[in-house]
Amino acid sequence: MDWKAIGDRVLNGGKITKEEALAVLESSNDELLEIAQAAFRIRKKHFGKTVSIHLLQNVKSGICPEDCTFCSQSSKYKNDVERYSMQTVETIVEGAQAAVDRNAKRYCMVASSRAPSPKELEVVCEATRQIKQKYPNLEICSSLGLLTEEKAKQLKEAGVNRFNHNLETSENFFPEVVTTHDFEERIHTAKTAKKVGLDLCCGGLYGMGESLQDRVDLAFALADLDVDSVPVNFLDPRPGTPFSGKPNPLTPNDCIRALCMMRFVCPTAEIRAAGGREKTLRGLQSLALYPANSIFTAGYLTTGGAEYEQDKQMIEDAGFEIEIQGAKEPALA
Repeated sequence: MDWKAIGDRVLNGGKITKEEALAVLESSNDELLEIAQAAFRIRKKHFGKTVSIHLLQNVKSGICPEDCTFCSQSSKYKNDVERYSMQTVETIVEGAQAAVDRNAKRYCMVASSRAPSPKELEVVCEATRQIKQKYPNLEICSSLGLLTEEKAKQLKEAGVNRFNHNLETSENFFPEVVTTHDFEERIHTAKTAKKVGLDLCCGGLYGMGESLQDRVDLAFALADLDVDSVPVNFLDPRPGTPFSGKPNPLTPNDCIRALCMMRFVCPTAEIRAAGGREKTLRGLQSLALYPANSIFTAGYLTTGGAEYEQDKQMIEDAGFEIEIQGAKEPALA
């Protein structure tokens, strides 16, 4: 496979085929650096050598009624995850300071829930208004479950920039992962966010037993939605969930292939090496920055992660730079 030629085609506005995307995931380790270089050229065109930092705030934890098999915040699974209802406006606003201190481009408010209640939505909206007043350059992303158009408009009007709602996996594999809602409901919420003018953050989770074709199909479903941001998560089995104790089938090279494939399929989207990157990528974390241009720092919703100073050092050592809050143009140096 001529990976440079495929990269050139995408650079010039063409598209990768599903067959070629599958070939990326099936490629040998000997081809990996060539694939990463082809993906990097696409990434550099759209994002330069910058890396955007995101910080998560778990604003509601451990009481979700849905049965997503990977998620330790489902109330259906027994574990020691902290459980609490929606945090106060004051607590959420205070959390934004941690994002600013870490040069984060976005502060991401996540509530484990099927859908936000009117009261919960107003808490997020009021917190957003106060954060925007205090930190006007800090972008706000919220992840609150299923949305109606009316609720999406409320978030937009309050100043939320982006809404996250992951598809998680392919339509074919989705019933193996979630039974309390269906794939089409997720698609509907994603389209609703885009309809009202919110940026759409929408990705998935690899390593749950899906096929390589399922991984490709997820990427193309995201491309069809014209997503603005793609968090690529890698399974880190959580205690109490159906995946607990099961070995993760992904190797570090598999993760790099997945990120490269996503860059080929969604060339202009922000690609994030997201949950599980520290545990699954291990020593190859810096190589993930060749296809990906974004990471979370200082941990995830219910698990720890690399601290900001570690991530900052990794980014600088690899020859990249942290995107400054408010900056819009890629640094091409």
